Amino acid sequence: MLKRSLVLFLLASLVANPAANAEVKLIATGSLSGTIGDRSTKTSAPLENGTPGNLLGGIGSGLSYAGCNTFIAIPDRGPNAVSYNSAVDDTVSYINRFQTIRMKLEANRNGTGLPFTLTPSLIDTTLLSSDQPLYYGTGTGLGLSSGAPDLNTNRTYYFTGRSDNFDPTQISTYPNNARFDPEGVRVSNDGDYLFISDEYGPYVYQFNRYTGKRVKVFTLPSKFAVSNLSPVGATEISGNKSGRVANKGMEGLAITPDGKTLIGILQSPLIQDGGTDGAYTRIVKINIATGATQEYAYQLDNIGTAAKPKYPTVSEIVAVNDHEFLVDERDGKGLGDGSQAAFKKIYHIDLTNAQEVSNISGESNLADKAVSKTLFLDVVAALTQNGIKPEDIPAKLEGLAFGPNVVINGVLKHTLFIANDNDFLGTITSDTYHPGGIDNPNQFFVFAIDKADLPGFVPQKLKEERGCSAFVKG
Repeated sequence: MLKRSLVLFLLASLVANPAANAEVKLIATGSLSGTIGDRSTKTSAPLENGTPGNLLGGIGSGLSYAGCNTFIAIPDRGPNAVSYNSAVDDTVSYINRFQTIRMKLEANRNGTGLPFTLTPSLIDTTLLSSDQPLYYGTGTGLGLSSGAPDLNTNRTYYFTGRSDNFDPTQISTYPNNARFDPEGVRVSNDGDYLFISDEYGPYVYQFNRYTGKRVKVFTLPSKFAVSNLSPVGATEISGNKSGRVANKGMEGLAITPDGKTLIGILQSPLIQDGGTDGAYTRIVKINIATGATQEYAYQLDNIGTAAKPKYPTVSEIVAVNDHEFLVDERDGKGLGDGSQAAFKKIYHIDLTNAQEVSNISGESNLADKAVSKTLFLDVVAALTQNGIKPEDIPAKLEGLAFGPNVVINGVLKHTLFIANDNDFLGTITSDTYHPGGIDNPNQFFVFAIDKADLPGFVPQKLKEERGCSAFVKG
């Protein structure tokens, strides 16, 4: 009887704390150059800052598995890391898009290095648009021309990253604003649609995967919007007492395996919840059929001190099943920032018994309502253990997606792909750690996960996965 009780206790402990199980290991890395163009040649003309309009960059802002070794990757609002016009926060008329990428994961037969090789290849580029007119800025007083793309037609109006493309008479979640800053993407189970979350609104939109046309708007509660809009983020923050923090809106997006529910997460707390000085950001659960929402609190780590708290931001959320998720918290340190990466961690959460907080506001009121979390993967530790220097770890590891299973030494394992947003800076000309410069490509890191690490894992029921090889042998 004692032995049986001990076994049951140990099993319960492993389920309760999946991070205590087998190690999550890096098995492959791959990259796509950050200095080449994507497949939308009709957008290749120079943008306002001189950057090619089809530069392949930032594609790790959001990452989603689409089945058959195919992934959807999205860049954010475009190249604005180099100063050129502070009146629009250096944003440009970059047409928003998604990239279709094939990830060739193969066993490494060389006998050295990681157990698998990863060869990404760009398959297609699709521009995002609306068939209804959108609101574009005129550029008057900003030293710019109109924000409307030349490619617009009377039935196709493209979304762009320029920060002045909004109607100043409406709140920020007005769906006819042309400005769009994609940060999270997930594929519908039938493979025909994409769900994309954004920071400007914040918005969550549904797009036709083949045409790039928007087909549905998921309206978020007004508490997420700001009413005093500005093309300058700092001005917008100072002019509002509630709503999302500028450039820190709906950063991450998950979809449950049955394809019926979206789970979004804000990069930082709402202004009324403490803003960037707050410890509790919000998770938003969206019923895809009805649009109904529920909210939960998520507690950020304090990476400062008790006397002077400092919080990281959330970059992504991905579904383990219909109630468990992985959440990516990170600092902004590493390659691209001229510093050393220190804090990039993935946490495991469960919403089963979490308290709904739609009607609760304020940091102190959320303090005892946050969902519990356990550390799943310390990404910085895992990468440095594999010889990658902290200064060479991308500052913005933002995309997170489960991929095809692999078999290692006869054991079936899940894969987790992590991608970076390189800010459209294909090369770093010089920084403290790379005085001679260094390439800054679009990078992908693949981790193998034993089934004991995520005992509740349920893969998304993707139509395109049927008929494909179920796993890659190592």
